[in-house]
Amino acid sequence: MRKIEKRQIVKNVSSSWFSLGINVAVGILLTPFILHRLGDTANGLWVIIFSVTGYYGLFDLGIRSSIVRYVSKFTATGDREELAKLINTSLFTYSCIGVASLAVTMLLAANIQHVFPHIQPEFMPTARRLMLIVGAAVAMGFPAGIFGGFLEGLQRFYILNFTNVVSTLLRAALIVVALDHGYGLLTLAIITVSLPLMASIVRGFIALHLCPVSFAVHYIDRATFRQIANYSGVTFMIMVAGRLKFKTDELVIGAFVSAAAVTYFSIGGRIVDYAGQVVTALSQIFVPMSSQSDARGDITRLRKIFLVGNRVCGLVIFPICTVLVILGKSVIEVWVGKKYIATSYPVLVIMILCGTLWFAQGASGRILFGTSKHGTWAIVTMIEGISNLVLSIILVRPYGIIGDCFGTAIPLACSTILFMPQHLCKKLDIRLRTYVRESYSLPFLLCLPLAAVLLLMQRWWFVAHNYRQLGVQLLIAGAVYGSGLVWAVLTNRALGVSEHALHGKSLTAQSRTVPIPQEIYLEDL
Repeated sequence: MRKIEKRQIVKNVSSSWFSLGINVAVGILLTPFILHRLGDTANGLWVIIFSVTGYYGLFDLGIRSSIVRYVSKFTATGDREELAKLINTSLFTYSCIGVASLAVTMLLAANIQHVFPHIQPEFMPTARRLMLIVGAAVAMGFPAGIFGGFLEGLQRFYILNFTNVVSTLLRAALIVVALDHGYGLLTLAIITVSLPLMASIVRGFIALHLCPVSFAVHYIDRATFRQIANYSGVTFMIMVAGRLKFKTDELVIGAFVSAAAVTYFSIGGRIVDYAGQVVTALSQIFVPMSSQSDARGDITRLRKIFLVGNRVCGLVIFPICTVLVILGKSVIEVWVGKKYIATSYPVLVIMILCGTLWFAQGASGRILFGTSKHGTWAIVTMIEGISNLVLSIILVRPYGIIGDCFGTAIPLACSTILFMPQHLCKKLDIRLRTYVRESYSLPFLLCLPLAAVLLLMQRWWFVAHNYRQLGVQLLIAGAVYGSGLVWAVLTNRALGVSEHALHGKSLTAQSRTVPIPQEIYLEDL
């Protein structure tokens, strides 16, 4: 691999982690600041409206994934004519989607009191204006956002990440200034939605500078539209299911409980989201790795990616889960205040336990995408999403927020335990017990001393009530887990995989550990 390609890989990966770190840090610091300035009800209203407009992402219809794929393909082949058709057709389609989403926004705003009858009457005018502001911005974001996919197709992820970092930091600064000067919810909404739009415009200029494209009506092509639609159909089904799985809780709670209750749920849910983002940013690399291996017909390398990839995901999410279960009360108290512990901590525990089952299999879904075998997974995910919504509505009435959490946890646990492992093991001809042993025995064992140290500190030393105390405990916990992880890396146990597993079910000889050379991962990236 040429040095320039390796350098671009390093820039893309490192900038993704840096952007994620900035987003998480800003979210952690900004959330309690906004919460205490706005109050529970106003903050809950903020979460509800952004949850509703978040569903507008379904209007994407999977088109962005098509843009990424075909921009990469047409730039590689030098086919500027097809590239122009792709961009113009996508831009026209997104513009139509934007108009449709704006119409939906106006309809929702006019009937906001019927959609969310539990919102207090004095907040109804604000809710209506907030819906119009956020919905209109999202509608404009569809055609403007095409250039994000354009840059991804050009493999310029670092440009996306840089503009995200600048937008995030500027947004945070403006929000702090606005709240300090007494401005309210609507001003925050204008700041929040305008910065991403500006970032999209900047990306457009950069993308067209890097790869100029002609714009004309005759480039809007029906055959190109069919090509986009055929590729994005299954992806769209997974997008819909993902929204049902992870983005309906706030809406159900807001509709059947209250806007204030959404705040208590979102505190625990936000922490779990941050944990999941760490694994998601890591697991993205497994798509191109598995795609290349599948194209070469290299089943051995696919098995390596499956076993070691999920082990790495486990090495990341298992300690996070352990820390949040044991120190979760302290985390909530230090972050937003002691009064939120009683309700938000059970939410955190339920969601992180079921979420860990999913995040620990981060490589599995990426392999299905990379090998274009995600059709069955799309159907199962859709069934899970519908079950999630139905169970949440049924359980939220008698059990409140906790009932909604179980409505999410039960279907997610069923799909991650009963479907995904068996499905991938069958596809790759690996025994289920081999997969569990190879992928998760090491992360589990490394977390045992971590859990013991955390419990002993909680029992015999002190319970953290401020950032300094929590930082000390996290530093000690990190040292304990980190020492075990370093040992695993130095002894090749972190990246090793048994020969028995690599040869599938057919090999019955005694397995031995074979280290995976680091250059395999760099090459496949």
